[in-house]
Amino acid sequence: MACAVLTAVAAGSQAQQQQRIAEFLHSDSHTNNWAVLVCTSRFWFNYRHIANTMSMYRTVKRMGIPDSHIILMLADDVACNPRNCYPGTVYDHPQKTTDLYGDNVEVDYRGYEVTVENFIRLLTGRVEAHTPRNKRLLSDDKSNIFIYMTGHGGEDFLKFQDSEEINSYDIADAMQQMWEKKRYREILFMIDTCQANTMFSKFYAPNVLSIGSSRKGENSYSHYHDRDIGASVIDRFTYYNLEFFESVDLSSKHTMADLISTYNTTLIGSHPGVRTDLFARKLEETYLTDFFGAVQRVELTNEPFPIGRKRASA
Repeated sequence: MACAVLTAVAAGSQAQQQQRIAEFLHSDSHTNNWAVLVCTSRFWFNYRHIANTMSMYRTVKRMGIPDSHIILMLADDVACNPRNCYPGTVYDHPQKTTDLYGDNVEVDYRGYEVTVENFIRLLTGRVEAHTPRNKRLLSDDKSNIFIYMTGHGGEDFLKFQDSEEINSYDIADAMQQMWEKKRYREILFMIDTCQANTMFSKFYAPNVLSIGSSRKGENSYSHYHDRDIGASVIDRFTYYNLEFFESVDLSSKHTMADLISTYNTTLIGSHPGVRTDLFARKLEETYLTDFFGAVQRVELTNEPFPIGRKRASA
């Protein structure tokens, strides 16, 4: 009888210990970060939109997100454009200190692949069966996703390469599908375009934090103009975001509230908007690295994994 009691106590203690371990490991269900970076413009006079996207691409890579978790959608018609007096390069500053194009750029959707249909299919996972891995958003319910878009837009719409448009309802419905299909944990949606804040006005999916460059009726302005290149090389809203990101690294404790507090309407030339009603956490408790940093956490599973199992002979 005593042995039976001791066995039951031991079994109970072991079960409690396993439960505590499981609770510890699952205390934060955030295990991976993704970035979807979309330039919806093409042609030489939209150089700044390509530079916006390439600058953001450089930043998310520097902060730890690998290329395998970055989807880059880009017309890619600037670096080798005949008008480019610096062939094979893209710069975001007249001093040309950093070549954004360089040798380590992976463009996943290039040229006329940058369409509304492909963008919606990417988000919702409704891609063709033969779609390669680099063109898929392989996120799950443990994923935080940073979505950045830039281009020419207006009230509730954004142009795609001057041939089609996506509207705020399209993106709102796509995000709801993503939530229902458990394709994300949290989303940070950032957009730099004219009347940008209208693009997230129709969102209704949970756990989405949205930031835009300008109010309804306002324009999004360019920043630096490069006389050698003959075009503006970056937009103001994106420039000041990137300026803040340069002070952030993997060990940073800067929060989304810190970023938003730096927005200066005089410098930006418009009124950036932030929508937080769909986002569950406080901005003061949301670290920038929650979306931009490398995340490496172990996830506990009760399913057996056949380590060391010998292969069957041919």
